[in-house]
Amino acid sequence: MRNPALDRTRLPLPESFPPPATSLDVRDQDPAYEPMRPIQAPKDAPNVVIVLIDDMGFGAPSAFGGPCRMPTADRLADAGLRYSRFHVTAICSPTRQSLLTGRNHHSVGMGVTTEMASAAPGYNGIRPRSAATLAQVLRGNGYNTAAFGKWHQTPARDVSAAGPFDRWPTGEGFEKFYGFLCAEMNHWYPVLFDGTKPIEPSRKPEDGYHLSEDLVDQAIDWVRDQRTLKPDHPFFVYLSFGATHAPYHVPREYRDRYKGKFDHGWDVQREITLRRQKELGVVPKDAELAPWAEGVPHWDELSEPERKAAAALMELYAGFAEHTDDQVGRFVDALEELGELDNTLFIYILGDNGASAEGGLGGTLNEHRYASGIPDSAEYINEHLDALGDATTHAHYPVGWALAMNTPYQWTKQVASHFGGTRDGMVVHWPRGIRQKGGIRHQFHHVIDVMPTVLEAAGIPHPTEVDGVAQKPIEGTSMLYTFNGPDEPDRHRVQYFEMVGNRGIYHDGWMAVTRHGTPWEMVQDGQPRRFDEDVWELYDTNTDWTQAHDLADTYPDKLAELQQLFLIEAAKYNVFPMDDRMTERENPREAGRLDLMGERRSITFHANAKRLTEETAPNVKNRSHTITAEVEIPDGGAEGVLVAQGGRFGGWSVYFHEGRFCYAYNYFGLKVHTARSHEPLPAGRHEVRMEFAYAGGGVGKGGAVTLRVNGSEVGGIMVPATIPYYFAFDETFDIGVDRASPVTDDYPVVDNRFTGRLHWLRVDLGDDLYDDASAERERARFRAVHD
Repeated sequence: MRNPALDRTRLPLPESFPPPATSLDVRDQDPAYEPMRPIQAPKDAPNVVIVLIDDMGFGAPSAFGGPCRMPTADRLADAGLRYSRFHVTAICSPTRQSLLTGRNHHSVGMGVTTEMASAAPGYNGIRPRSAATLAQVLRGNGYNTAAFGKWHQTPARDVSAAGPFDRWPTGEGFEKFYGFLCAEMNHWYPVLFDGTKPIEPSRKPEDGYHLSEDLVDQAIDWVRDQRTLKPDHPFFVYLSFGATHAPYHVPREYRDRYKGKFDHGWDVQREITLRRQKELGVVPKDAELAPWAEGVPHWDELSEPERKAAAALMELYAGFAEHTDDQVGRFVDALEELGELDNTLFIYILGDNGASAEGGLGGTLNEHRYASGIPDSAEYINEHLDALGDATTHAHYPVGWALAMNTPYQWTKQVASHFGGTRDGMVVHWPRGIRQKGGIRHQFHHVIDVMPTVLEAAGIPHPTEVDGVAQKPIEGTSMLYTFNGPDEPDRHRVQYFEMVGNRGIYHDGWMAVTRHGTPWEMVQDGQPRRFDEDVWELYDTNTDWTQAHDLADTYPDKLAELQQLFLIEAAKYNVFPMDDRMTERENPREAGRLDLMGERRSITFHANAKRLTEETAPNVKNRSHTITAEVEIPDGGAEGVLVAQGGRFGGWSVYFHEGRFCYAYNYFGLKVHTARSHEPLPAGRHEVRMEFAYAGGGVGKGGAVTLRVNGSEVGGIMVPATIPYYFAFDETFDIGVDRASPVTDDYPVVDNRFTGRLHWLRVDLGDDLYDDASAERERARFRAVHD
């Protein structure tokens, strides 16, 4: 600690109390009072910037030998350090929670993403107050703090106008937040928050808008304000992009830069990348390509249409990555112009997990469609090549490219057992604190090591108490010893890994692992495999850098030793009981977590109700439901949306078009089923109703739609199938408008507000499908309407 006179172990720091008054007249006061001064950071504490890229593998960025040109990462690495053995948790929310708390993800309740949380302590999605965030600690020590971009740690049921807001970014130590709170976002038409206030950008794509550019504009403006108004206070910026997570939304010029660059295919790309990695020195000269994943076709096994579609999707991804890095470059340039770059500890993490395989074996134009078990054909993708990257697509590349983007390692995102899921490139740049330029650090480190590194660099101790709550120990190890110690031995010697049953244990280079599931098999079919049936592998990464040679049969005693160590570490950090459900856990009832709507079957909204996420909206999936509204139609008729959920890639809407009362059900962007009233509604006050009678008999079944005006039937339609699990992470439930992308082309992307007057709107929910009697009631309701 650099200022021994000030005890920084208990936050907030104590206030200073002035001496009592000694006179009636201030002019006679002795000693004279001095103004109360704000908390000051330790002398010479650097600014801190953490930039996090989403869904990028170790072998993707050029800074680590990959094909995606990222000149800013190259620039910072050439003037700073590359870390070749930096690890994350294999999926987004857990990595982010670990990054900002310095603790293992199960220790802070984030065993999986917030949308998959359960009631178990390691998986409930709720950060304990005994694990204060990096932002809380830095702010408590005199830093100004701001977060921009993706924040995927707030409990899903808290993301509404009702809060609570204590686990939103502004409740977790950030004075400024501008971004989104879910897994992914439409980069052309995002739905954002400024603090806790929901907003939409005023500019549109045709005006040059893009979310990544907007985030950096906001970050630059904030830093400039801090330097102008408080030049003696260091700042902490957490800049977390939605890129390069699907949807791949990027200006066409960036996609076009890679035209034809991936026609050689993923097998050849792995060889090219490994050669570059050896030249850079981020892997040893004797490193081998890890085995190819079973069941994934090699490039020469694809048909010509399949190769064409796959190459185009990879071109799109690479352009997305380069565009994102260019925005980071604008931020770096702004720091340099302000004279702050040399004294900024800049940590650039090139992935919160390995490259994603969630686009399936052939890739997709709608990842939500694929997640529900509906793949896109190569022919279908090729028919829409010209649209790739624009607002009409929600693209994701094929598994083969994910494996190539994780070169030279095995497997992908979700697979915590193998480095393809957990090892990502990291660059650290701090001219005032790092002597060597362009160095490579091979020490083993993990995302939980970032917080203790920042605190040590700033001269700030880990607090023992924050806001009256005793703090759990930091579980990470500071990396500061490596900054100017390239040959220092590892200090982070043991690390467990676990994600949806995929698990591993590292100890001094040895690693025992077992892969429990396959990440592109999003919906479980049949009985899941028991955890005690999993087959364990053993690797000596001291000599086998890439986990290429399984030694389980050669050293059974070593394997048994590490398996026992995994049990010890897993019990210590709340890993048990493990849960391997994926898509199914997105339903709160199935997962066992609290739902904002709870058991309510009827919810009435006022006309200006704030937007809701899928987690906080009434759950209309897989059940009968009714939408009833009281509206006032003006002379000349009404247009626009009464209520909508989801958007272009899946959802439903109740609205007016050409004066007629309408309902549209968008089935994964493949087909929009529309019911309309026979005639436009006349001026005056009316009660309108949409009745959806679910067919029952399981999830994703169809339903019969009936439209009524003032009690009389005016239209209807059959919907043959429905979306079973999730409409969209990046869309909302909206009253009086359809934000982000539109459910139907009957109304525009924006400017689709209801032009009449909406007095109230009620959602009534029928039985759900968790017992046979409920399912039979749904089938009876369907038959009554359909027959």
